Amino acid sequence: MPTRVRSYSKINLGLAIGAPRPDGFHSLATLYQTLGLHDVVTVTAAPDCHTRIVLRCSDPRVPCDARNTAWKMVEKTLAALGRTARVEIHIQKNLPIQGGMGAGSANAAAALIGLEREMNLNLGDAIRMEIAAQVGSDVPLFLLGGSVLGSDRGQVVEAVDDVTLDGETEIACVVALPRIGVSTPAAFREWDKLLAAGTDPDLHNPPVRDTLEELSRTYASVVARQGRRGASGIFLDSSAFFEAHTPEKQQGLSREQSHASLTADESEIVNDLAENSLLALVRTGIENDFETVVFPQYPLLREIKRHLMGTEATGFSGESPALYAALSGSGSALFGLYRTQTDASAAQQRLQQQGVEAIVTKTMPRARYWSEMFAE
Repeated sequence: MPTRVRSYSKINLGLAIGAPRPDGFHSLATLYQTLGLHDVVTVTAAPDCHTRIVLRCSDPRVPCDARNTAWKMVEKTLAALGRTARVEIHIQKNLPIQGGMGAGSANAAAALIGLEREMNLNLGDAIRMEIAAQVGSDVPLFLLGGSVLGSDRGQVVEAVDDVTLDGETEIACVVALPRIGVSTPAAFREWDKLLAAGTDPDLHNPPVRDTLEELSRTYASVVARQGRRGASGIFLDSSAFFEAHTPEKQQGLSREQSHASLTADESEIVNDLAENSLLALVRTGIENDFETVVFPQYPLLREIKRHLMGTEATGFSGESPALYAALSGSGSALFGLYRTQTDASAAQQRLQQQGVEAIVTKTMPRARYWSEMFAE
């Protein structure tokens, strides 16, 4: 019987881009967050004397050959295991193409999950992650789900506690889907031009910007408070902070003594993280560096962000603004996070009145991500 897998999307709660590296990639630092919006990937597989892959998609713009990430994932997995099989994949496309929501990467992860169930395989985390990283930088995050720290080129991932608001891990979200496709390679090229021109002092020095370093410090503090090591080393230059506040360095200290070693700002962040980690993150000034180069090329996207935020400039009053809004990845999708579903619905209405497609959804915490993965 075919295995149907929900292929969930993601947004980036902050994304910092470094300078180009000798290998042609860029160092990144980001906090991924999965959303309830999804494609559906259906996999049928059985052992065969030769590997044969057939892929179909509801959207004719999606390649149905070896260029497709789901195809690559299945092909590489079978080769790594020394297995051969006939595999059929069907992708019901609901997410935008070139939208910055990780749709293609999520399809690859879903194809792997479907293949494992169909053929009664259990690859193990190390092999699974290694193959996923080969297929695409965003693929590994979808093998964790929930809130995920990403570094290197995005493929080095670490699961962290789900982002919270008022103690809840499902936060109202509006995703805006403009009729524009933004090429990620093109966005990186524009970023490199900006670096080369030296027009912004923030762009020359760090391989990862300070705002995301502060995000790292924020998560480091809650990891220390909860008595576990967590994502040590995920971000560049964050190791000293982790070392200073890990339980190994504070043996024999009470929680109060441990907190006393934090600065006033860090202590405030720690106190907020359990119930309102989203607000703590927003206070760090997180942002998406891609906005620096994408917004000038696509002014409409800047306008859409304003409508997501619900600022006075939009002409709408009496409504609660977004707690945070940003481009997702390199775009073109944007998102806003809201305190209530009512606020999210108001933002959706603002965008629809401007002729922009907008969908109300929620963030997808890790437990729910896995419990609802299979579309039986």
